[in-house]
Amino acid sequence: MLSILIMVSCNKKEDGTLEVEVYETSASGNKLKKVTEFAKQGNAVEIKIVPEEEFQTITGFGGAFTESSAYLLNQLGKENRQKIIDAYFSEDGANYSLTRTHMNSCDFSISNYSYSPVEGDKALEHFSIKEDQDDLIPMIKEAMAASKHGFKIFASPWTAAPWMKDNNNWVGGKLLPEYYDTWALFFSKYVDAYKAEGIDIWGFTVENEPLGNGNNWESMHFTPKEMTDFVQNHLGPKLEADGKGNLKILGYDQNREHLKEWVDEMFRDEASSKYFAGTAIHWYASTFEVFPEELQYAHKKAPDKLLIQSEACVDAEIPVWQDDAWYWEKEATDWGWEWAPEEDKHLHPKYAPVNRYARDIIGCLNNWVDGWVDWNMVLDTKGGPNWFKNWCIAPVIVDPEKDEVYFTPLFYTMAHFSKYIRPGAVKIGIENSDRTLLITAAKNPDGSIAVVVFNQDKEEMHFQLSLGELKKVISIDAQAIQTIIVQPN
Repeated sequence: MLSILIMVSCNKKEDGTLEVEVYETSASGNKLKKVTEFAKQGNAVEIKIVPEEEFQTITGFGGAFTESSAYLLNQLGKENRQKIIDAYFSEDGANYSLTRTHMNSCDFSISNYSYSPVEGDKALEHFSIKEDQDDLIPMIKEAMAASKHGFKIFASPWTAAPWMKDNNNWVGGKLLPEYYDTWALFFSKYVDAYKAEGIDIWGFTVENEPLGNGNNWESMHFTPKEMTDFVQNHLGPKLEADGKGNLKILGYDQNREHLKEWVDEMFRDEASSKYFAGTAIHWYASTFEVFPEELQYAHKKAPDKLLIQSEACVDAEIPVWQDDAWYWEKEATDWGWEWAPEEDKHLHPKYAPVNRYARDIIGCLNNWVDGWVDWNMVLDTKGGPNWFKNWCIAPVIVDPEKDEVYFTPLFYTMAHFSKYIRPGAVKIGIENSDRTLLITAAKNPDGSIAVVVFNQDKEEMHFQLSLGELKKVISIDAQAIQTIIVQPN
C-alpha cells in the first residue's frame, strides 16, 4: 500500500491541520460523496502542488447538445427531464460551463437536414433553423434557465448541404470554391437565428473531423491549407464585417496525432493566425494515449491561443444499463479494436471507461488544454438514436419507454472537474515524484485550489496533504477519483 504526500498553500487551523473538503467517486459505490474520515499512514512519498507556477487559464468543461439527446428528453416525463437538466447545469449538479452543438445534422441526428435546403440559394434567403425548434433549442433554453453562471456554446458543422459540395452528397466531398462566401454567410446567419431565440453563440469549430470519418456519416473534407485559407479569406472577414469579430474560431477539430501539421498551417503567419482563436481536438486516436508531445507542440506554436478538447465518448459500444461495475472494468472497445490499421492496433486496447475519461482529462490539463467537452449528454439503452446506427455511450442513459434514467459513473467523473474547476481558474504546477496517482490542480477565481486525484489501482492508497506544518492525511479508495478543495487563506 503506497502513501503519498501532497504539499499546497492553504488554510490552517491553530493545531496545524490543513482544512480541506474531499469528494470521491469510486468503484466501491461512492458518487461524489463527501469524505471526512481518513486512515493515517506513514512513510509518505512527496507530491507537491506549486501555486506560484501558473499555466493555462481554464475555459470550461461540459458536453454537447445533440438532436439525439434533445429528442430523448422530449420522450421523458417532466420530472426526469428536469432532473437531467439540473444534474448537468445547476450549481448543485455538474455545473457545466462549456458546451458544443452541431450546425445542420450529424450522425447523432434523427435524419439528414440542412438549414439551407434550397439548392442554388447563394444568398441563403431560405435559411432556417426550424429543424432545431422542437428539440435542440428547448433543451438549450432549459439548460440556460438551470445554470446560475451561464455557459459557453460553440457550434460545429459536419457538412454543408449537398448542393454546395463537389460530390452532391451528405457524406465526404469538399465545399465548392464558388460557395466559400455562401458558407461563411451560413455561420453568420446561424448566430443571428440563435440570437433571435435568446441563445448567444460563443464560437465555432470550422469543420468537424475535416479528415473525414471513413465516409460513414455527414462529413466534408478540408486540408490544413484549405481550411486556413477559408478562415483567413472568407469566414474571418465575414464575421468581422457583420460585427461578429468577437466570436471564437477554432481550427482542426479532429484527433491529436495530426496536430503538428494543422497548427503549422493555421498559425503559418500573422495573417492566418489573426482569425483563429485556437485549436479543437478529439481523443479517438487511442484508448489510452494522451499525445502529450503533440499537445505541447500545439501550445508552443501558438501559446496565446485556446486548445480545447471538443469531443470524446465511449464509441462503438452499446451502453451497459445500470451496471456501475462495468464502467470500471477493462472491457470496453472502440472503433480501432476492429478497424484500425494493423500498425495502429496497439493504440486501441480494451479499457475501463472511467479510467479513460479521468486519465485523459488529467493528461490534457497537464499539457496545456484549457477546455474539455464530452460528446452526447443523453443517449438511450441502444446507444442512440443515431440515423447511421453509430452506437456510443453517454454519461446519462435513458429508457424513454419506461421513463427511466441512469447516471453512469462517467457522469460523476466529469463532475469532478466541471463542478470544482471553474472558468477562469488557472492550472498550477505539480511536482510529482511518483506516477502511481494521476494528479492535476487548478486555482479558482475565488482563490480556492481544486486538486483532482485518480487512483486506478485496485488497492486503497494514502497520502498526506501538507505545506510546512500544515498537514492532512487523506486516503483514497481503490479505483477512485477524488477532488480535494483547499480554501484560500
